[in-house]
Formats: sequence, C-alpha cells, structure tokens
Amino acid sequence: MSKTKRIAMAGGTFICALGAGFIVQSMAGTPDQVAASPVELSVANTDEDAPLPVTNIVSTSAPVPPQFAPQPAPLPSAPVARAEIVPAAFDERPVTALPAEEPAPAFSCETLLEAKPVAAAMVELTLNAPCMANERFTLHHHGMMFTQATDEDGQKRLVVPALTQSAVYMVSFTNGEGAVASAVVTSTDYYDRVVVQWQGQSGLQIHALEYGAGYGDEGHVWAEAPRDMAAAAQGEGGFVTRHGLNGLGKAQMAEVYTFPVGLTEREGDVVLSVEAEVTQQNCGRDIEAQTIEISAGGKPLVQDLVLALPGCDATGDFLVLKNLVNDLKIARK
Repeated sequence: MSKTKRIAMAGGTFICALGAGFIVQSMAGTPDQVAASPVELSVANTDEDAPLPVTNIVSTSAPVPPQFAPQPAPLPSAPVARAEIVPAAFDERPVTALPAEEPAPAFSCETLLEAKPVAAAMVELTLNAPCMANERFTLHHHGMMFTQATDEDGQKRLVVPALTQSAVYMVSFTNGEGAVASAVVTSTDYYDRVVVQWQGQSGLQIHALEYGAGYGDEGHVWAEAPRDMAAAAQGEGGFVTRHGLNGLGKAQMAEVYTFPVGLTEREGDVVLSVEAEVTQQNCGRDIEAQTIEISAGGKPLVQDLVLALPGCDATGDFLVLKNLVNDLKIARK
C-alpha cells in the first residue's frame, strides 16, 4: 500500500466521523423526544457509496443519588462504669534461693608421673601429660637419662631399672614442663647393674657371657637375646633392657644389663664387654658415651669415654672394648 493511499483513507474516515457527530447533535432534544423518535443515519461508504443504516439509538438517564446518606445509630446515654484499680499487695517474704551454679569443667594441663615397684628391682612409670601429646621428653634417674615421647593422648608407660633403693625419677619436656615421682625399691641390693648410655646412633651394645658361654650360646645375653626380668627374679640369669627412641636423630639412649647376684646359687664369672657396630651412620666418627656400674645397691661407678670408629669401609664390623666395665664374680652364698 502506497503512502498516498494511506493518507487518503485516514482523511475520509475523519470526515465521516465529524458528519455523524453533527447529525446527532442537531437532532438532540429532550430525552423524551430522542426516545420517541428513532433516528436513522447513513454514512457514506467510501468504497461502494451505499448508505449504512444506524437505528435504535436510545437515550438513558443517569441514576439519581439518594437525598440523605445513612447515619450511624446514636450511642447509649448510660454512663460507662470505671473499673476500680486495686494496688498490688506488698509482700516482704524472701525470694526462694536460686540453685547454686555448677562450676564449668576445667581442662587440666597438669603433668603427673607415678612410680610403682615391680619385679627384679624394676619400676613401672606412668606419665600423664594431657597438654603434651606426641611430645619428646627426657627421663632422668640417678645419672641415667634417655629420650622418650608421649602418645596422642599425652601418656606414656615405661618399665625402667632402679639404680638405688630410694629411686627418684624426673621427666622434663623441651618447654620446661615436667614432673617427679619416687618409689622405694627394697630389692636393689640383690642385683648388679651396668649401664651404657650415649646420644644418637652410636651402635653401642652390652654383651654378657655368663658362666663361660660363647657368642651365640644360651648364656650370651645382649640386645638380640635379651631374656626378661622374670628370669632374673628367679635367679636364673641376667637380662638386658634398652631405653630411648632408637634411631631418632640425637636422642639419648641407654642400655642396662642386670644380674641377680643375690639370688643365684650358681658360682662363676660373667664376662662383660661393650661393643660398637660400624654402620653408615657412625663410621669414621668419634662417639661419646658413659658407663655406670652399681654392685649390690652400692655407690655408682661412672666413666666417660670417647670412641673413634674406623672408616666406612669397615661397615658391618664390631669394635670390642673388653676392659671398659668390670666382669662380675659370682660366689656361692
């Protein structure tokens, strides 16, 4: 459709609308006249020029609003009675006592160490340090010391030798915390003990050859054939215990040989030696160590030593120190 035709259609429609409005306005009269005389209008059709009838135009009147709006009912004339306000009574009775507040549970960080004597002049130690879980500590007793560590609950149980009758044990952590415990061990006079202690992976070992035994025999007692404290408590022979965190860096280590000189009925000799296995960790180094000898609960004999190990080409060999500690002479009672 072209622009010209579109404009023409709009103009024709507008003219027809004006014409129809003029006819209706000229015929308007009173409502009765309009109602009585139906008007027929015709609007020219621009396409076919035929008249379009418009019939039945009826005029209606708007509704008449009421003369007066509805009014609310009047309130009752009787006066409203006021309620009497009575003040609350003053009660001087004491308030019931409130329940006592229970104290909140406190988490204790106290480090506790308990000592209990057991067989063969040994002592069972129980360490409880709840704030020192998985922590290293050093145990000290009468010149002997070694490194240990608590478990994930801050606890540790140890069975250690008693080197004196009035045995005092002290635990010390790296942060300065610690604990002390003591026990009276009356059986120390029945046992001879030899302690060798060192730091790190020195490869040191105690070897005891009881009653003429050779290496590998039944009477050869050392870390690989240690026996147990039950054999010593029955007077059958000695046993070896190792204490410390073996293989851990610069940890303090101790090895102890115990023989029941006061309980055995067999006389003879126990040949003692300290040996060092040459390993990749200690070859070509100087090793510092200390020995402690205690006979029948007497005073300790302490010796310090420095041991020069051969080079790494000797790995697997043993260096034997035969006169470092005294042999035991077992006499018949």
